[in-house]
Amino acid sequence: MLHRLTTYAAAALVAMTVAASVRADEVLFDFAKGVDVTKVVVVDAKPTLDAGAMRIATFHEQTYPGVTLAAPKGKWDLSAYQSVAVDVKNAGETAVTVHCRVDNPGADGTNNCCTGSITLKGGESGTLKVQLSRRSSSDLAVKLFGMRGYPAGFDPKGRLDVANVTQLLFFVAQPRVDHLFEIRSVRATGAFVVANVKPERFLPFIDEFGQYMHTDWPGKVHSVAEIQQKRDEESQEMGQKPGATSWDKWGGWNTGPTLKATGSFRVEKHQGKWWLVDPDGKLFFSHGVDCVRMLDITPIDGRDAWFKDFPGRDGQYKEFLVGRAFALHGHYAGKSPQCFGFAAANFKRKYGENWRDATARIAHQRLRSWGLNTIANWSASEVYLMQKTPYVCTVGSGGKMIEGSQGYWGKFPDPFDGQFREQTRQRIRAATQNTANDPWCIGYFVDNEMSWGDELSLGIGSLASPPDQSAKQVLVADLRIRYGTIAKLNDAWGTTHGSWDALLESRQPPDKQKARADLTAFYTKTAEEYFKVVRESLKAAAPNRLYLGCRFAWVNPLAVAAAVRHCDVVSYNLYSRSVADFKPPGDGDVPLIIGEFHFGALDRGVFHTGLVPTGAQEERARMYKEYVQGALRHPQFVGTHWFQYQDEPTTGRVYDEENYQIGLIDTADTPYRETIEAVREVGYGMYEYRSAK
Repeated sequence: MLHRLTTYAAAALVAMTVAASVRADEVLFDFAKGVDVTKVVVVDAKPTLDAGAMRIATFHEQTYPGVTLAAPKGKWDLSAYQSVAVDVKNAGETAVTVHCRVDNPGADGTNNCCTGSITLKGGESGTLKVQLSRRSSSDLAVKLFGMRGYPAGFDPKGRLDVANVTQLLFFVAQPRVDHLFEIRSVRATGAFVVANVKPERFLPFIDEFGQYMHTDWPGKVHSVAEIQQKRDEESQEMGQKPGATSWDKWGGWNTGPTLKATGSFRVEKHQGKWWLVDPDGKLFFSHGVDCVRMLDITPIDGRDAWFKDFPGRDGQYKEFLVGRAFALHGHYAGKSPQCFGFAAANFKRKYGENWRDATARIAHQRLRSWGLNTIANWSASEVYLMQKTPYVCTVGSGGKMIEGSQGYWGKFPDPFDGQFREQTRQRIRAATQNTANDPWCIGYFVDNEMSWGDELSLGIGSLASPPDQSAKQVLVADLRIRYGTIAKLNDAWGTTHGSWDALLESRQPPDKQKARADLTAFYTKTAEEYFKVVRESLKAAAPNRLYLGCRFAWVNPLAVAAAVRHCDVVSYNLYSRSVADFKPPGDGDVPLIIGEFHFGALDRGVFHTGLVPTGAQEERARMYKEYVQGALRHPQFVGTHWFQYQDEPTTGRVYDEENYQIGLIDTADTPYRETIEAVREVGYGMYEYRSAK
């Protein structure tokens, strides 16, 4: 799953309200009383005052154009508050994402600050909130680790000294066009309330079901009997709401137009909009959810004091005690700690010894009842191979990496290396063995959130690699053809390489501006080779299934252009508040699919909202509806896949510490009623909505 490393996109949100409290807002800036705009620090922007608001025009020459507003008296003490809130209006015509950064002295975008954002369509207004990720003053904080979000007041990773906030930054990140927005009513809001328990009595803080112990909330379970009661209540509800009556067996629009039936899913542009078409020729929009019945586990090594009545020592739940599992990031990075699966244990409590079969069957029933028609990425094969709900699959390419490349999830593959082609073919052939001829399979994502970087990154990474790197050898060979002699290359690049062999041996980057044309040409060649090899391998193994791309997260126009030429559908993981006005970098009228998006809140016992925060479950449900309907209005989107089916573990998943409230169900398998109702409303009416003039 996506983790945004860029601090402007999403700072960890760790403060959590666990008791009702009311506190008056503190006004930080009142533009109606005037602000001296000549003292405002600007970067590629122009602020003006207008009718009680500050109107900020941002341009696009700089990476982060915007303004810095210093605290009028040198600093604010915001210890009593949860967040900073700002009313924002997009006064321009194009969609804009406005960021607000709250700073201590020494803030650099990662340290001593925290950031929030809001995306608004032209003319739209909304409230931007920055949750204050505060440093803990409790000695208990040193005993908590391995999570992205922490209980209120106990965060060892807190970025902010809330008693010494010195300035606010308002900016747009990496814009391609000019923007105009207004800010008003800049305030500190929401009473900060620490969990109602003394630090010395905080441990343990996780109950036998994997839930936070020190507060209660709607939907929390307190006994096995209650879990089983919820099972029976949900079964009755799904019997009353079995699914949309206008769908065919695939989840396509049975009462809509009939196109050519091919027996497989395909794409077609119909009346100005791209669509998937199901095997029977019916229009199909992929309304799906990732990680269906994927069982997240949480580390228990060094955490004995955290868990009350830990079920992993109980004979009937020992099967969920995992010997060792690999961690990529965080406290356990590079290690393989012992872990436990609270979610799976709760499935067994709820459905009995035959819980695997029961949860697979119920997943299909749930999705249909909820208005979802796709089992999306990272889901359990024993669920999707039941051939009851259309699904997508995922596979990874193979071969060596470009040694000098960089990325959050890892390095970029070397498509010029012989092992890349051979291992990619082998992996795809193996991964498609049970699905290549299954009409319920829509298609395949190959790879995920790759390290595409900027338009120079793959060339720079190749030059930083050892001389036997295939990508580097191809780049140097291309340069020899273009320049003929090393002297001419040196003249163009401003370098002093003694020979072509010396260039192969060197790992020093050239001047990016002088080498730009050569590096971008190589980038395009590399991206083309990557997508071409993957497409050929996939179509050889599964010719009737769709190539759904690589799920772009960080990307640039050159990579997108190559994907457009080779993918049947181009995929993005888009963690934002709206995609209604989404425009891919570069050109190309092609079908698009969203592989991941989500919203989360802190009102149900989980310590982190995920990448796009909301204030509570009601707002979360509303944002779901607005996001998917925005995609339905967009002529290029053919699907949206929510990440993910179930909340992540309260104490963090082993791989990278994520503990996000992003599920349609919680860790005890209880559906989030507010969100489910929004999902159902959108799904039942999505075809009529998308086809409306």
